[in-house]
Amino acid sequence: MIIKEAIILAGGLGTRLRSAIPDLPKCMAPVNGKPFIAHVTAWLQQQGIEKFIFALGYKHQDFDAFVQQYLHPDSYQLSIEEEPLGTGGAILLAGSKVKGQHVLVANGDTLFKVDASQLSGFHLANQAHCTLSLKPMLNFDRYGVVQLDENEHINDFKEKQFYAEGLINGGVYALDMDRFMQEDLPQKFSFEKDYLEQYYNQ
Repeated sequence: MIIKEAIILAGGLGTRLRSAIPDLPKCMAPVNGKPFIAHVTAWLQQQGIEKFIFALGYKHQDFDAFVQQYLHPDSYQLSIEEEPLGTGGAILLAGSKVKGQHVLVANGDTLFKVDASQLSGFHLANQAHCTLSLKPMLNFDRYGVVQLDENEHINDFKEKQFYAEGLINGGVYALDMDRFMQEDLPQKFSFEKDYLEQYYNQ
């Protein structure tokens, strides 16, 4: 079974790119003649995703032209924050539009070419609450490290520092939305810090 729905986090302020694209959300920056997020959705469609829920906030009106040009009207919905909710709050708000039990979550401003079928299969076989896609790295200090046990279950999240090698969080998740929506979570929170690290760094 392959997960068919994806929540795309596309509500960030894009402050670091503001000088280059002052009038656009970060994920709408043009790359090879297309908004970056068009490359993200095209890859996920190749991986079997049939429906997108875009978690929007900053300059959400700018997405109208993108979805009308690149997506069929039946293939997407918009979830719009009235105020910034953090990555966790954005997923929680968008979760009300998810039809199935499980959903992929990805960032609209990052393209990590995961095998969605493999990610879905591992997630469902393990009956996991959340499954992270990890990327091996060498000689880095920009990222924290995710440590696994012998069963590939997360047993620790390590802070940013220099590592000769390690696995970093690639920012694409398979999430059991039913379980996620039942958690005692605030309206505004960080998915990475307040959910992943707090619930699974135990």
